[in-house]
Amino acid sequence: MAERTTRGKETEDAFDERSYAVGLAPPLPLHPAPQPSGRRATRLCCAPRPDEPRLMLPSATELDRLTAPGAFLWATGVEDTFITAPHPRTGRMLDEYELTDHYRRWEEDIALMAQLGVPCARYGVPWHRVQPAPGTWDFSFVDAALERMLELNIDPIVDLVHYGLPQWMEHAFLNADYPSRVAEFAARLAERFRGRIRWYTPLNEPRITAWYCGRLGWWPPYGRSWPSFVAVMLSICRGIVETTRALHDVDPEIVAFHVDATDVFESSDPALAEEAERRQRIVFLALDLISGRVDPGHPLWTWLLRQEAAEPALNAFRERPLELSVIGVNLYPIFTLKRMSRDRFGRLRVRMPYASGALVTKIGEMYFERYGAPIMISETASKGSVRQRQAWLTDSVEAVKTLRAKGVPIVGYTWWPMFALVTWAYRQGLRPLHDHLLQMGLWDLDPDPSGRLDRVETPLVDAYRRLTSGGAAAVGPLAPTYGCRSAASTSDRGV
Repeated sequence: MAERTTRGKETEDAFDERSYAVGLAPPLPLHPAPQPSGRRATRLCCAPRPDEPRLMLPSATELDRLTAPGAFLWATGVEDTFITAPHPRTGRMLDEYELTDHYRRWEEDIALMAQLGVPCARYGVPWHRVQPAPGTWDFSFVDAALERMLELNIDPIVDLVHYGLPQWMEHAFLNADYPSRVAEFAARLAERFRGRIRWYTPLNEPRITAWYCGRLGWWPPYGRSWPSFVAVMLSICRGIVETTRALHDVDPEIVAFHVDATDVFESSDPALAEEAERRQRIVFLALDLISGRVDPGHPLWTWLLRQEAAEPALNAFRERPLELSVIGVNLYPIFTLKRMSRDRFGRLRVRMPYASGALVTKIGEMYFERYGAPIMISETASKGSVRQRQAWLTDSVEAVKTLRAKGVPIVGYTWWPMFALVTWAYRQGLRPLHDHLLQMGLWDLDPDPSGRLDRVETPLVDAYRRLTSGGAAAVGPLAPTYGCRSAASTSDRGV
């Protein structure tokens, strides 16, 4: 979370950081929401009754179930950024499970998921703990957590890589063995849950990962150039391809749920129209690469070659493209909308005004038009007061309803994270952890006198539970679509 980014303004070097600390939201019209008389401690619930109907995550051959008119998936998740390399100046790491006390309180946190009544949840696997050294494996924590989710009738959507890698992976994503290493890790986990867990995200937000690792220089391998960004992006995408194939070798019924960050670039300056268009195309680059869309006719082909991408490396993705059977989009009202301008010194500035629910509508239409696949909102939330978070929940769910009425197959919604997170600036900062807590969840994290981070229930818990208990009632039936098509066979030329 970029500390140098304030009041919704970014420098050129930080144009699309996922900074949860940016953007001061303007006052919003408030939607009715139950208000507590005071903060109350979280209550835990037991597992749902086995006879309660719910939509399970479909396997690869059952994906048509996602687009049935009355089908809809509600989900949540625990923030799981894992940057395990100590910062050179502070020595701090960014392991969200450690910082939010999830390693110790995982049973309680998973019980909170069950309390929401969600049929599924995104859950990250700390690779650095599973494989602390090459050839050494320890699945004890992961086995216990995933088993408990299954016992509580919560289907895990396993997040295999969330930005960071084990420390022993020299040069991080630029390690020549990275694609084979991550594929081996994925296969070993999938073998343990063969036939029981079917949804996996090979790597969360490849573009943002490449940005922080290759262009901004915050995370290993600390690149700070466009060629480095492209090199990291290509290696990440090779890893995604190898991981997906390894998963399917274990179980052909596994669904690879490809998740990336969304951004919408705009500018009122005609001189910046070309730059805004290029950056918008970069938003789609990872999905375009793995689905075999980047060929000499692709709008970024020449730019990629200028950034030292080798033609054989680009062509390799077209030789064995992946099908995008369902796409996850991460979007937030606090930084997904990007407005570009020049300051009085001619420097490029990108501001991030607080967006309305129209952002969800625009992104849903944009991604379905481009890829023709079912779409799940895999992350969304707002920061700030409970009332402001409730306003975004109401507005964004209403936007999903609008999209579904148009036949755009939005098949699920994830409030992420379920409780507060620690901002990314913690790793290179010096302030205490509690100063970096960002309340974006359904529960707040509140330090008690002993330093424990209590999970404090907000009225959003009841609001979200009402949504999940109603199935598709809040988002309406999915109108007939104009056809979900195979992403691998769809040309991107002219997009």
